[in-house]
Amino acid sequence: MKHLLKLLDMSPAEMTEILDLADQLKYERKHGIEHPHLKGKALGMIFQKSSTRTRVSFETGMYQLGGHALFLSGRDLQIGRGEPVQDTARVLSRYLDGIMIRTFDQKEVEDLAKYGSIPVINGLTDFCHPCQVLADLMTIREKFGGFSGLKLCYIGDGNNMANSLIVGGLKMGMKVSAATPAAYRPDPSVLEFAAGYEGQFLLTEEPEAAAAGADIVVTDTWASMGQEDEKEERKKVFQGYQVNHQLLSAANPGVMVQHCLPAYRGQEITEEVFEEHAQEIFDEAENRLHAQKAVLVKLLKK
Repeated sequence: MKHLLKLLDMSPAEMTEILDLADQLKYERKHGIEHPHLKGKALGMIFQKSSTRTRVSFETGMYQLGGHALFLSGRDLQIGRGEPVQDTARVLSRYLDGIMIRTFDQKEVEDLAKYGSIPVINGLTDFCHPCQVLADLMTIREKFGGFSGLKLCYIGDGNNMANSLIVGGLKMGMKVSAATPAAYRPDPSVLEFAAGYEGQFLLTEEPEAAAAGADIVVTDTWASMGQEDEKEERKKVFQGYQVNHQLLSAANPGVMVQHCLPAYRGQEITEEVFEEHAQEIFDEAENRLHAQKAVLVKLLKK
């Protein structure tokens, strides 16, 4: 494992190794045990998209590991003024020990890894959100003790979260279902991957069919960053794709609800359901820190 570009690149064993290390780092942090694994290391954080959880968790994680993080917005870098990504990659490789990038185009992340000589971490693209889903898997395993026999259900837009949840869930041995409108299906490459898991994956336009027998129900905002001009149209399209009590009645008793945040109560999830499952949702948010620290140690400690 040289980079974290997308979960499609990772084996189940590599994902398990990250989750095990995340559990260890979380335990150590909770018990006041210092873990300066990255003392003297520097992480460059490139942000073409705004962020709360990604920036704070990566910056805090590097600090807790004894390293240093540099915030680099698109406005601050020459890449924002047209410098080729391959030149940025080669320059930053001379200064830094790793790069985390949060951007729109998956190709930009792949090109940073191709032309640079240091580890690259995908902090989010329009195609996938691997760091978030590693945190989701960590939270699921904390509650259920494992993945065997579980069903993971996703409701909403077939976006970067849907793509990564389908890949991550299937690779870790869960059944996975997704309910999306016909025009908002997950990426074709992800559906091609899922086709290899016959009997383990369901894609439907019917939310209650997807939620039937689910142990975990996940949703995300109907309009992601960069889709603000589609917000009103998307509200109409996704009206029937809300996580509410009626939907959860189709799931298994004790169902876990997850949301990568920010949440728009009254749209993709009701206020009541969000607050009833707030502990799980904010455990999930906290686990971004621990899962990403594990990724950082895995990639940068070499």
